[in-house]
Amino acid sequence: MDLATFAQVIANGILTGGLYALIAVGLTLIFGVMRVINFMHGETLMLGSYLTYFLFTLYGIDPFLSLPLAIFTLFTLGVAIQHFFINPVIDAPHLNQILLTFGLVLIIQNLALILWTGNYVSMTTHYSGISLKLGPLSLGLTRLLGLVIAILLTILLTLALKKTEWGKSVRAVTQDREAAMLMGVNVNRVNMLAFGVGSAMGGAGGVVTSMIMYIFPLVGMLFVLKAFAIVVLGGFGSIAGAVVGSLILGLTESIVTNYVPSGSGWSEGVSFVILIVILVLRPKGLFYAE
Repeated sequence: MDLATFAQVIANGILTGGLYALIAVGLTLIFGVMRVINFMHGETLMLGSYLTYFLFTLYGIDPFLSLPLAIFTLFTLGVAIQHFFINPVIDAPHLNQILLTFGLVLIIQNLALILWTGNYVSMTTHYSGISLKLGPLSLGLTRLLGLVIAILLTILLTLALKKTEWGKSVRAVTQDREAAMLMGVNVNRVNMLAFGVGSAMGGAGGVVTSMIMYIFPLVGMLFVLKAFAIVVLGGFGSIAGAVVGSLILGLTESIVTNYVPSGSGWSEGVSFVILIVILVLRPKGLFYAE
């Protein structure tokens, strides 16, 4: 085995895992706090991608400069969706929540198809083709910056959960919702902010996605299925588990793509096989948050 090639495969897997982590961390935050299975989460990525695309093509705003606006916009949208749609079914059976969020998926996807058609679009910046050479490794600049964004946002979220009053409230609600309410925690406010922050993470993932692949109204569905696999793999509600699960999925896809015949067609299937094996051995995931 060529060690230089293998190192490149591993590096590519880590870069891909960084993108997966952006959306998976947001999804696991929402479930950890609200216990809501949010199929609509992929649409935050799709909307973040289109927002970045239009800011670049219409106004010439660099994608990375549009990151704060995408985070703010998707945070605001997430808060509104939680207040008007999710909150009324917060105590309903999970099936009701799934049907509601899946219905929102269909509405948002069809609105996107009407407004922007089903055509694939992409954008190219002056640094899109730049790669950094680190010894034998060649790292695409946009993917590397995407990994940096994932690391920074995950660190900021972790610090917020550990150091702020909101973070303490989040941890209290995650551990015992009724006890938190009795202690005076505003659970509705915690839920609203958690859904907004989770949506903002998905929007940040959309910014990165817009620079490395084609954008189309159904792109969110591709990522949300992987995000659910990652969250189940890492343990629902665990941010550390979501990060580790993202790296496992990214590395698995990269290795299978490069070392298995017709690997590009098998990579996602093999990843889910690994998911099943781990769940058989550890049914609650790697880092289940009680």
